[in-house]
Amino acid sequence: MIVGKLPRVTMPENGKRPAGMVVGSMVAITFGAVFVLVNSAGLPTPWSAVIRAVGLVVAALLIVGLVLVVRGAPPATQASASDYMDRRYWLIVALEAGALFGGLAVVNGVLHRSAVSVAWVALVVGVHFFGLARIWRMPLYHWLGAVMTVLGLAGFLIYALGGTAAIVGLVVGVGSGAALYTTVGAALRHTLRGRTHVVT
Repeated sequence: MIVGKLPRVTMPENGKRPAGMVVGSMVAITFGAVFVLVNSAGLPTPWSAVIRAVGLVVAALLIVGLVLVVRGAPPATQASASDYMDRRYWLIVALEAGALFGGLAVVNGVLHRSAVSVAWVALVVGVHFFGLARIWRMPLYHWLGAVMTVLGLAGFLIYALGGTAAIVGLVVGVGSGAALYTTVGAALRHTLRGRTHVVT
C-alpha cells in the first residue's frame, strides 16, 4: 500500500458506492442513535420519549437506505480495511481515545462537571473528523467535524451561562446525533443519485 494514495471513501463514481461506506455508515448510525437516546433522557415528558422515538425511526430509515444502496450499487473498489486504516488512521484514533478518556477524567473526576461531558465528547469527536477528512479525502467529514466541534463548544458556553445538563444534552448530544444522521443521509443520497444517473 502506498500512503497518500488511499481510495476515496465518499463520493460515488458511476453509480458505485464508495469503499468503506457500509461500515462507516453503520458506525455513524449507531453512534448517532446513542447520542440521541442517551442525551434526551433528562428532558421532561413527553419530549424525551418523542425525541427517542424519532431518533430510532430515523436510524431505521437510514439502515433501510443503506441496504438499498448495498443491493443496488456495487462497490467502487475492492479495497480492504487495511487500505484506508493505515498508521495515520490509528494515530488519529489513539489521539482521540486519549483526549476523550483523559478529558472525561478531568471533567468528571476533578472538576465534577458531568453536565458538560457530552460537550467534551462532541468536541473531541468533531476534531477527529478533520483528521479523517484529510487522510481519506472526504470533504463531507470537514462539515461533520465543524458542526460537532461547534456543538461541543456551544455546550460549554450554554453551561457557563447557566444552562442545565438537560439543555446541554439536547443541544450538544441530540444535535450531534442529528449531524451524524445527516452525514449518512447525504452520503446515501449521493450514491443513489449517482446510480440513477447511470441507469438513465
